[in-house]
Amino acid sequence: MASLVERDAAVVEGLLQKLRNPETGLAVKYRILFSLRGIAGPEAHAAMLEGLKDPSALFRHEVAYCLGQRQDPAAVETLKRILKDEGEHPMVRHEAGEALGAIGTEECLAPLREHLRDPCAEVAHTCQLALQRIEHFAAVQAQADAAAAEAGTDAAPSESRYYSVDPTPAAPAATPLSQLRATLLSEEAPIFQRYRAMFALRNRGGGDAVAALGASFTAASSALLKHEVAYVLGQMQDAAAVQTLKEVLGDATENAMVRHEAAEALGSIAAPECLELLKQYAEDPEPIVADSCIVALDMLHFEQSGGFQYADGGEAAAAEQAGAAAVVASA
Repeated sequence: MASLVERDAAVVEGLLQKLRNPETGLAVKYRILFSLRGIAGPEAHAAMLEGLKDPSALFRHEVAYCLGQRQDPAAVETLKRILKDEGEHPMVRHEAGEALGAIGTEECLAPLREHLRDPCAEVAHTCQLALQRIEHFAAVQAQADAAAAEAGTDAAPSESRYYSVDPTPAAPAATPLSQLRATLLSEEAPIFQRYRAMFALRNRGGGDAVAALGASFTAASSALLKHEVAYVLGQMQDAAAVQTLKEVLGDATENAMVRHEAAEALGSIAAPECLELLKQYAEDPEPIVADSCIVALDMLHFEQSGGFQYADGGEAAAAEQAGAAAVVASA
């Protein structure tokens, strides 16, 4: 399970009450959610589930994401219900499938298999990736255990440069960049391998990696792949990606889940030219895009403030509510 910290029950209760308060804005709800994500125990888990009642599909999808990042098997039944609910927004269902892959227990397998051919392509492809992730790591762990047993040692834990549970492992670090680019941009390559190339490019970093990732927005037909590319560009926080992400956000014909990730990536990169753009699209007619820009403005404000951690257990969420509201109000 992901590393979680202990907090007093009063801290969790305070966060829950703020989350339930109808006056709490979306940006502050995000901070509360990310605070809860890092807190151990059933109380924090239950408080996160309250977020699934939120009218914002964007926020519900983020709750599902955070449940997966915690890798807590207690979330499996809830995630199974979300995945099965065809009345739920596809982006939320996608995130539930990905979260099941991140948790990766035996009980996650059946619901993922059930939706391998879901009518929604993004959901079907997510479930395919999630199953392959579970199978990959099971095989890797079996090999590591066998090698450790032969050597008389414990299996070494895997390491990641980024603090996220990724939908697939990265391709080997020694893979040439040209090969990673070719795999990512190949419409014939299996999506699992394209994802692996994408995460390897993220880990590689630098201008050539950013360019290869950016090229996928025109080369790829999969909205699922493109939304993940936007996400990793935000993780990289490289200003070289700003122009590409601006074009993606501004493309009204692009899938909303791709534009959403482009907006949040711009907020994370926090280059000066991102501010006016995010203010402009905070009024976008697509609610997911508009809400993403509101959250991204708060992220940008935080990054430019030089803060250490976006959510630190709840106190920051309350203390910065006025600042976040001021940024959004100026949009």
